Amino acid sequence: MTKPILCLQNIPCETLGTFEGLFLNDGFDIEKVNATTQRVPIDPTPYSAIVILGGPMSVYENSGFIRDQISLARISSKKKTPLLGICLGSQIIARSSGGTVFKGPKKEIGWHEIMIESSGNEDLFSGFQNSRPMVFQWHGDTFSLPKTARILARSKLYPEAFAVGSLIGIQFHLEVTDKMIQSWLRTYKSEVVSEKIDVRKMVKESAAYLKELEQYCSLVYSNFCAKFSL
Repeated sequence: MTKPILCLQNIPCETLGTFEGLFLNDGFDIEKVNATTQRVPIDPTPYSAIVILGGPMSVYENSGFIRDQISLARISSKKKTPLLGICLGSQIIARSSGGTVFKGPKKEIGWHEIMIESSGNEDLFSGFQNSRPMVFQWHGDTFSLPKTARILARSKLYPEAFAVGSLIGIQFHLEVTDKMIQSWLRTYKSEVVSEKIDVRKMVKESAAYLKELEQYCSLVYSNFCAKFSL
């Protein structure tokens, strides 16, 4: 019997999105844990793979539920359990592997171009027809790459994707749907206002880029599963 996927959710509005349907279509059960209110498992053994999702909190706030996820990432690395970290999840992986997480000089919110490295083309982003895709971002923190990490993608400002053994960190959001973006605009309204985000521009760009983003998400999912024989 196939072991389930563990999904750690740090805020209700940041979900698996497109990834959920992909896992379910392949027959995986998904065990969802609200990391802020439920116990975070620190033994990865019962799971085929783990996904740590995003959230507005910062790794350097040193909250207990963040420390638990860092511990889980370290143990997953030792046991070679596949772990995909998205946004906050990527920062947790960076910290667990010896990197430093810190507030970046500028937030990336909305649609931004990233640059896929040659190492990324041969790995997580294999099959991408565009080496400079537009992806959805929502983060202010960033990280220094762990010494053992392989950089897979970057933006003009920050590292955007990396691999450390069985751990894969993606700073941007391949999983978002139109419904999720609308939810984030409501949930993070104060940040939208303070950062002077052009909501009309974001909505227009979402209409232009979301279909392609869904295809990118499917490719990354397939590459992740193939890489770890899921």
